[in-house]
Amino acid sequence: MSNNTISPSISNNPICPFLFLHMGFLSLILLCLLSLISSPHLLLAQQLYEGVGSTNCDSVDNSTSILGYTCNGQNTSCQSYLIFRSQPPYNSVSSISGLLASDPSQLSQINSVPDNATFQTDKEVIVPINCSCSGQFSQANTSYTIREGDIYFTVANNTYQGLSTCQALQNQNNVSARNLDVGMEITVPLRCACPTRNQTSDGVKYLLSYLVRSGDTVWSISQRFGVSQDSVLQSNGFSEDSASIFYFTTLLVPLKNQPTSNQTITPPPPPSSPAPTPPSPDNNSSKKTWVYVVIGVAAGTFVLIALFVLFCIFGRRRNRRADPVITSKDAEKDAKPAKKLTDSEGHMLGMSNIDRSLKVYTFEELKLATNNFSPEHRMKGSVYRGVIKGDTAAIKQMEGDVSNEIDILKRINHANLIRLSGICFDQGYWYLVYEYAENGPLSDWINDTRGSKVLSWTQRVQIALDVANGLNYLHSFTEPAHVHKDIKSSNILLDGDLRAKIGNFRMAKSAEGEEGGFAFTRHIVGTKGYMAPEYLENGLVSPKLDVYAFGVVMLEIITGKEAIIASSGGDMLLSDALIAMLSRENATEKLCDLLDPALEGNYPLDLALNVAQLIKRCLSKDVMDRPIMDEVVQSLTKILGISLTWELSNRKNEFESFSDDENF
Repeated sequence: MSNNTISPSISNNPICPFLFLHMGFLSLILLCLLSLISSPHLLLAQQLYEGVGSTNCDSVDNSTSILGYTCNGQNTSCQSYLIFRSQPPYNSVSSISGLLASDPSQLSQINSVPDNATFQTDKEVIVPINCSCSGQFSQANTSYTIREGDIYFTVANNTYQGLSTCQALQNQNNVSARNLDVGMEITVPLRCACPTRNQTSDGVKYLLSYLVRSGDTVWSISQRFGVSQDSVLQSNGFSEDSASIFYFTTLLVPLKNQPTSNQTITPPPPPSSPAPTPPSPDNNSSKKTWVYVVIGVAAGTFVLIALFVLFCIFGRRRNRRADPVITSKDAEKDAKPAKKLTDSEGHMLGMSNIDRSLKVYTFEELKLATNNFSPEHRMKGSVYRGVIKGDTAAIKQMEGDVSNEIDILKRINHANLIRLSGICFDQGYWYLVYEYAENGPLSDWINDTRGSKVLSWTQRVQIALDVANGLNYLHSFTEPAHVHKDIKSSNILLDGDLRAKIGNFRMAKSAEGEEGGFAFTRHIVGTKGYMAPEYLENGLVSPKLDVYAFGVVMLEIITGKEAIIASSGGDMLLSDALIAMLSRENATEKLCDLLDPALEGNYPLDLALNVAQLIKRCLSKDVMDRPIMDEVVQSLTKILGISLTWELSNRKNEFESFSDDENF
């Protein structure tokens, strides 16, 4: 008798089905126990997906891989790969390889580009790395120098795009986020792993750490890299029913061959669910022979699964977070909550899908931070000062659609652009939580009539350079280029070191249009005195719109006057006053009358004239005659360098004069 058949005398016995049910159930349990005893390495045969735990820097979920993937590979070190999305200033072979400690020649080769190539913004780049065990976790270490405004959260989620976590950074460096100083060098553990013994026996040679993006599903990712969905599910420790993946997290993709550059091209959207693979045909006798065995095993499996599901439902329901997920359509359908969302919850559900790196605050948290939005905490208008977990923040109450501002702020990361850290929605109002600028808006310093807020010449040039750097980033390092559209002194904030940050991006928009990067609008909105003539007359929107407004702000900085000068003959534009002054023969002499009296003559006159000439170019009525912001940055950088030398020389002379007086 063949081993693949069952005796007819047994199969025809009506008692046999029940025997097979019990045998299947007991056999399944026995197999599970034997596998755990005889093969303990199977317990570590998969990595555990970190989920949304990476957004909470104050806690570590030990049931996930939040600190890193476990060292359970067959080898302690291996060749691994990361997916990084090109974003300025990390958009070239050299800059990306430097950031992620990768060999530039290997990076260019695997992406099929030259060694000096620059990638298009948001282009997926394959990054080869050497992954090794470091204590308990597999990782590839790189170094990063802290910049102004950096915290572990922004380094992990903005700079490294989720290839590390704030918890892993804290654990690796053993330095609290509050003690991070500008210029400090930290170690960044990049998330990677080596194939386990089981994966190696299945032909897996590499594990790729893939950065999940909006719209991804486990199925679409597996199709992209030519691997089975089951292998991806097993590699990340979840089943098809619980395959919920989140934006800005990593998913391990097991590869039998090296990844190729054509796999970084996003394929067309997949169908809602993959077509099931039809079972291979078999002969009828074989099906009848094994029917009771299948029923027995299936019944045993069903009982175990039912017990496991009940345990999960009742054991974890209280601690389960209600974050939206990125999954297939079928999984999204299953993931819908049983109760109908309120308006507030619906708004938050939609907004939290915009960016996972933003903290979603409850209204109660913000009330506590601002002492119930008391007048003592009001900074100006609808902006309040709040203290959240010991850190000061600016909380702005807004109505209407704020998605444009959030959409822009979530994609930019620059020291001279205000940082958005969180959001809240309550009773029809949005609350946006920004980093706090201790010295408030620049307009308060320009319009200070009490003389308590006086900026030195070098401080004014530094502020102008900061604003120019921020605008240059918007114009030249975002794809497409963006125009702020509302540059004015009240939208420029000064931090504790009097360094400038551009705020209020509600009017910002893409400058991409039909003709050479220009766009048009019929909706003319802005502040009098700052709006460029081509915008007022024709609705033309381009980066040169910001250049004009920047010229006005720079003029305010050196004169200490507002953009509109009130006089007996009517209001006059400050820009008109400068242009009229520079057209005279005695321009240098008249400039002294225009500069801020609070400076008390403490400025290098030749540099002041250079700044005035630069402002005049920015205020040109002809769009093409205005400089681009990169040119403005270069000019102001030189002026600042000379100004600092001048200031140092003045201090030295004052010190020598003081010493001479003392000797006398």
